[in-house]
Amino acid sequence: MNDRRTATEEAPESGADRLPSTEDEEEGSGPLWRRMAAERWGEDRAGRVVGAAALVIAVAFGLFQGYTALFIGMDIYVQRVIHLMFVLVLVFLLKPAARFRWARSTPMAAVDLLLVATAVAVTVYPVVNREALVLRAGGVPTGADVLVSVVALVLLLEACRRAIGPFMAFLGLAFLFYSWIGPLIPGPFSHGGQLYQRIATYSYLSDDGVFGVPLGVAATFVFAFIFFGALLQKTGGGDFFIGLAYALTGRFAGGPAKGAVVGSAMMGSITGSAIANTVTTGAFTIPMMKRVGYKKHEAAGVEAAASTGGQLLPPVMGAGAFVMAEMMGVPYADIVKVAIIPALMYFAVVFLFVDILARKNGIGGMPSSQLPRLRTTLAAGWHFMAPLLLLVTLLLAYVPPLRAGVYAIGALFLVAMLRSASRLTLSGMAEVFALTARNVLPVSVATGVAGIIVGVVGQTALGLKLSGMIIDAAAGSLLLTLVLVALASLVLGLGLPVTAAYIVLIVLAGPALETLGLPLIVAHMIVYWLSQDSNVTPPVALAAFSASGIAGASPTRTGLAAWKFAKGLYLIPILMAYSSIMLNGTLGEIVFSVVSGMVGLAAAAVALEGFLLRPTTVVERLLLVAAAVLVFMPGTVTDLVGMAMTAVLVGLQFWGRRPSPAAVSP
Repeated sequence: MNDRRTATEEAPESGADRLPSTEDEEEGSGPLWRRMAAERWGEDRAGRVVGAAALVIAVAFGLFQGYTALFIGMDIYVQRVIHLMFVLVLVFLLKPAARFRWARSTPMAAVDLLLVATAVAVTVYPVVNREALVLRAGGVPTGADVLVSVVALVLLLEACRRAIGPFMAFLGLAFLFYSWIGPLIPGPFSHGGQLYQRIATYSYLSDDGVFGVPLGVAATFVFAFIFFGALLQKTGGGDFFIGLAYALTGRFAGGPAKGAVVGSAMMGSITGSAIANTVTTGAFTIPMMKRVGYKKHEAAGVEAAASTGGQLLPPVMGAGAFVMAEMMGVPYADIVKVAIIPALMYFAVVFLFVDILARKNGIGGMPSSQLPRLRTTLAAGWHFMAPLLLLVTLLLAYVPPLRAGVYAIGALFLVAMLRSASRLTLSGMAEVFALTARNVLPVSVATGVAGIIVGVVGQTALGLKLSGMIIDAAAGSLLLTLVLVALASLVLGLGLPVTAAYIVLIVLAGPALETLGLPLIVAHMIVYWLSQDSNVTPPVALAAFSASGIAGASPTRTGLAAWKFAKGLYLIPILMAYSSIMLNGTLGEIVFSVVSGMVGLAAAAVALEGFLLRPTTVVERLLLVAAAVLVFMPGTVTDLVGMAMTAVLVGLQFWGRRPSPAAVSP
C-alpha cells in the first residue's frame, strides 16, 4: 500500500506483493473538488474558481461539524439549521438544475448564485430570530415568518430534486398539499386541514418539521461516520479490507465473487452506503469476477447485493439505523446487537449463491500470483483494524454514537499518520473533506424532506389511519401485513433513497406491525430491511445500476441478478417476525432459530439456482421450495420437518454427485 502507484509500476503482473486499489477511476483527472465543480461549471476558469470555493466551504462545513461534535454547547436546532445551510449552498453551487445545456448557461449561473444567496438568507433568519420564534411558537406567525418558510421549503424541495431526483421532492410537496386540502378529501383520509401559513411555518421553523429528528441524525451521527468512511478510503483502508478478503477467499471456487462478498461486508459495515460501496469496491471486484468466468450481469449483481448488505451489518450500518435509534429512543448499541445475526445470515446466503453459481458454471479460484499474500496484506494494513475495533468496543459499551465516531476518527487519523504508506498530505485531507461533503448532500436533503413528511403525518394522524387500513386489508394476518408493507416499500423505492423510504414507511405502516404484536425494535428493523430493496429490485435498483455501469452489463439483467442474490432482504424479515433471531428468546431458542433459518434460506437458494453439487430435478426443486416454506412458517414442528426435508434432498445431491468442474485451486 506504500505508494500504490509505485508498487504497481514495479510489479505490473503480480498481485502478491501489492493490494488492490479501490480508488475512484476518475482519480487521474484532477482532485475531487474540481471534478465536483466541473459537473456544473465545466473545466475552464469558472470551474476552477467554483471548485476552490466549494473546497473552502466543504472544509468549513467539516470543521463546523467537528466543533459541534466536540463541544456540545450549541442549541441543537441552531446546529441543524447551519448544517442545512451548508448543504443547500453546496447543492446549488455544484448540482446543475438539469442535464441539458441550458442548465449550464450564463443566465442559469446567475440563477444558481442567487439561490445560494437566498439559501444563506433563509437559514440565517431562524438563527438570528431564535428567541422570538420560540416565544411565538404555536401563535400567529408574522409575515416574515411565512415568507421565509415558504421560500425555504421551495429551496429544500428544489435541492432535493437536484441531489436525489424528482420523486422525493414531489412526495414532500404532496404531503404539504395533503395537510392543506384535508377537509375536501372524502373518506377515512379526511382531516381538519390547516392554513398554508401554519403549514409552512410549522414545517420549517418548528423543531418537528425540517429540523426534526431525521435531519438531526444526519447533522450529527451520519456526518461523523461518513467522514470516518472517507478518511478510511483516502488513507488506503479500503484497499486493505478488500485485499484481506481476497487473500482469504480468492483461491477457492468462485474466489473473486467470494472476495467481493467478504470485502463488501467489511467496507460496507464501515461506510454504511450501498452505492458508495458498489462504485469503490466494485471497480476492482467486478473486473476480477468477469476475468474468471462470471457473466457481466452476474458479477455486477453479486457486488450490488453484497454492497447492499453493508447497510445491514454493524458497526455503522446505514443512516437509517441512527434514525431508528433516535425515533425509538434507545441506545444505538441496542440496534447493533440485534442487527448482527440477521446481517451475517444475509451475507451467508449471498456467499452460498456465488458458491453455487461457481460450481454450476465451472468457475475456479484465482491463481496465487494474482492474489495478495495474507502476510503482505496484514503487514501493509494491520493498523487499520485498531480504529475499527475501537469503534465497535465503544458502541457496544453504550458510548453515544457521535462521541464514538469522533474517537474513531481521531484514532484512524493517528494510526494513518504514523505510517508513511497511509499518511495524508494536505491535498489528501482536502480530498477527505470534499468526499465527505459530496456524500452528505443526498442524505441531508432526503432527511430534511422526510422531516416535512413526518411532521404532516403527526399533524393529520395519517399513520394511524393508513395502518388501520393495512390491518383491515390483511384481515389481521401478520404475514399478509408483511407482504403489503414490502409492496409499499417497493413502490416507495421507485423514487426514494433508502433512509427516506424507511422513515416514510415506518411512520405510515410501522403502527400496523406493532398493533399485530411485534416488539417495537422488530417492527422498525423489518421496515429498515425492506426499505433496502431500492438498491437491488427492478425497475429502480440504484446499487445494481451503478454496478452495471462498471461491468458494461444490461441494467435490467443486473437488477434481476442482484434481486435474486439479495433474496434475504425479503425472507429474513419473516424470520424476524416469527423466530428469535433478533435475540428475543432464550439461548437455545436463538440458536435453533438461526440454524433452522439458515437451512430454510439455503433451501430457497438451491431451489432458485437449480443446482448445488449437481443440477436439481423439477421434483427436487419443488420439494426444496416446500421445505423452505415449512421452515419459514411459525412453529417448531414445521421447522423440523422442513429441515429434515432439506437434509434428505442435500444428501441426494451428494449421492448423485458428478465430479465438480470447479475444483478448489491449490
